[in-house]
Amino acid sequence: VQLQASGGGLVQPGGSLRLSCAAPGSIFSIAVMAWYRQAPGKQRELVAAQTRGGITNYADSAKGRFTISRDNAKNTVYPQMNSLKPEDTAVYYCNAALGASVYWGQGTQVTVSS
Repeated sequence: VQLQASGGGLVQPGGSLRLSCAAPGSIFSIAVMAWYRQAPGKQRELVAAQTRGGITNYADSAKGRFTISRDNAKNTVYPQMNSLKPEDTAVYYCNAALGASVYWGQGTQVTVSS
């Protein structure tokens, strides 16, 4: 199963960025879709997740700034990231969880710097 992640880049503090992750329809329609991130020297951590029913879960650091959404027609999940801070700099990974099966996309680098 391939998850196609894109949208990373360099952004100034206070700026916004939207990542995207496309999954096969057979997975997307029933999986919990999520984004994780891993900063240098740190463990990978959950940023945001959304069930197929729309229930969301956010890391405390993301609450109020990040919004995760799903486009069911495109089998794509988006985190809209606003008010970005230097501490948001990390490699961001798309994740799909379906029962005991977990799938990862390739990472996409997000760098927040002036």
